[in-house]
Amino acid sequence: MSEPYKKSDDGSWIEVTGFVRRLLADDNAGSRHQRFILDIGNRRTLLIAHNIDLAKRVPLGMGDRVRVRGMYEWNDLGGLMHWTHHDPLGVEDGGFIRYRTRVYQ
Repeated sequence: MSEPYKKSDDGSWIEVTGFVRRLLADDNAGSRHQRFILDIGNRRTLLIAHNIDLAKRVPLGMGDRVRVRGMYEWNDLGGLMHWTHHDPLGVEDGGFIRYRTRVYQ
């Protein structure tokens, strides 16, 4: 796994496993995104922005364990992970969220 808090100009594909620590309101500006904070250990958290116009909403609850693959983008707040879905153009492998026995992509 890449270090998720290292600044990257182009973003980096990473995979992390963690526990849902906070459920946030959807971001409905432009493409709709389900948002939540994932605790990835060692006192680190990561904002996940999952595009629900391209993939199904994940039925998450507080404390749920998930595995996420996506594009990490650094910002002044530490960064976020997006592209947790298939690539609609088929150029990239895309990302996913694995929750229980289902994969959301």
